[in-house]
Amino acid sequence: MPASPDHSATGSPATEHAVEWERKPKGTQANLPDYEAAYRTFNWKDVESAFDWSRTGKVNMVHEAIDRHAASAKSAQVALHYTNYDGRDEQYTFADLKRLSSRFGQALKALGVRRGDRVGVFLPRTPELYIVILGVHRIGAIPVPLFEAFMEQAIQDRLSDSEAVVCVTSPPLKTRIPLGQLPALRHLVLVGASGPLAANEASYEALMAQGADWLEPEWLTVDDGLIIHYTSGSTGKSKGVLHRQYAMVGHYQTAKWALDLRDDDRFWCTADPGWVTGTSYGIYGPWTLGVTSIVIGGRFDPDRWFHTIQRYRVTMWYSAPTAYRMLMSAGDAIPKQYDLSSLRHICSVGEPLNPEALKWVKKVTGIAPHETWWMTETGMQIVCNYRSADFKIGCTGKPFPGTYATVVDDQGRELPPGELGHLVVKPGWPAMMKEIWRDPAKYDEYFRIPGWYVSGDSAYKDADGFIWYQGRQDDVIKTAGERVGPFEVESALVAHRAVAEAGVIGKPDPIRGHIIKAFVALRKGFQPSEALKQEIAEFVKTNLAAHAAPREIAFVEKVPKTRSGKIMRRVLRAWDQGLPVGDISTMEE
Repeated sequence: MPASPDHSATGSPATEHAVEWERKPKGTQANLPDYEAAYRTFNWKDVESAFDWSRTGKVNMVHEAIDRHAASAKSAQVALHYTNYDGRDEQYTFADLKRLSSRFGQALKALGVRRGDRVGVFLPRTPELYIVILGVHRIGAIPVPLFEAFMEQAIQDRLSDSEAVVCVTSPPLKTRIPLGQLPALRHLVLVGASGPLAANEASYEALMAQGADWLEPEWLTVDDGLIIHYTSGSTGKSKGVLHRQYAMVGHYQTAKWALDLRDDDRFWCTADPGWVTGTSYGIYGPWTLGVTSIVIGGRFDPDRWFHTIQRYRVTMWYSAPTAYRMLMSAGDAIPKQYDLSSLRHICSVGEPLNPEALKWVKKVTGIAPHETWWMTETGMQIVCNYRSADFKIGCTGKPFPGTYATVVDDQGRELPPGELGHLVVKPGWPAMMKEIWRDPAKYDEYFRIPGWYVSGDSAYKDADGFIWYQGRQDDVIKTAGERVGPFEVESALVAHRAVAEAGVIGKPDPIRGHIIKAFVALRKGFQPSEALKQEIAEFVKTNLAAHAAPREIAFVEKVPKTRSGKIMRRVLRAWDQGLPVGDISTMEE
């Protein structure tokens, strides 16, 4: 039985609102046919037999994701379709990726890179980015992917903290790497270089031309390092999250059950490998399953995105709510120009999916996106909605089989339905972070409530066991004695006909403690006005609750978000108070 709630810690029950269900047609086929049965009986040990290392004892992600397929009937199957819509259209089979990652692994060895060394990967989203990461894995080194929009301070922080010995980049991006501030960095490998190179530089193309087509992987243990991902910095200074090789067990099974990936799928994960989604589900999940992936380069463009689905006959689409909202704000006319009938499943990641965006995606594709909640630190999906199961629109979902996620108070006691508290997970899932790089005290903070991994997110659980995300703990707004999750206010805001995007913060107020302030980006065809502010506030009051209606609204051109879709509320607070915004290199363009 859950303990009685501590109202001083968790506040009043979450806002009541009408619930709509997404009902699945009878006979819906899915890799996970019965969630409830799987949740009762599933054991992670049962997944290990899917990997060669369970029989050989030889562990390396590159073998399980690439080499074993290259040695099978899948050898000639396209693993990676790539286009940048600017003249570069390429495809790579599993055999190609085995050959090319072998060549790059030899190049790294020639530069003195050894098992356990860290290698920065600072490239635009091109095939070389994927080949480099695989080559780093092949020699047992640890990739440190860096998003291409990062500026000098963000690059310095990450390369310095990880003590990367090599960084693979391109001539335009290398100007952002502060070489004089990185004593551990010995070499730059440049993709697409022309002209003379400096003493510490090497040409990617020249190195690749020198190697042989096969390099046996460095054999590791399941506890050896896999990758270091730095968090987005949406709440402050970025942290280096180290995952271990065993994480592949979680990547494989969640891709199979939550993403519902099948052998003949054409899978499009839109995330950049500079973020954890772009590796866990842009590389490891689909390729351990032997599934074909689609990657596109270049800037976001609604026409290109829908054309990609039509051109490659995409069957499974995994993207961020911010992308779905941007597509929605571009209007209904664009998707009508394309054949989207190949799609059979859609999921979302990065930030909770507003019901309005979910309904729009379903309107234009016939398929409702299924939410997945997880974090850089969890390494894999933890709370999801599943293809075979009905779910409530706007909810985060239910825990993945083999995990236990719930909502607790400050003492770690589980809360009854409707009570806002800490979203936590019982430690022990396969992809749980191994450590925070060079910061054991920070790692310990995640387990400050005994027996739980504390996500830092607030949520409540309903009587049916569904979890409803409400925002970061630091973002929950206490106004006139009521605790309000910013996400539910943002969802109400974007349901208004004029609102394309919204971000909500608590603004200090001498009477109420805090008032709700909304930053709103308008859809095309609407102009800022005081009358529109009043209309929007009244809309939230009518459709959500009086205490949840924003008392201040500021119109902005764009709401600041990380590339993975998280609203950067610390930036909104800085704007509101006229303070420096700090490092914003992780923000989307």
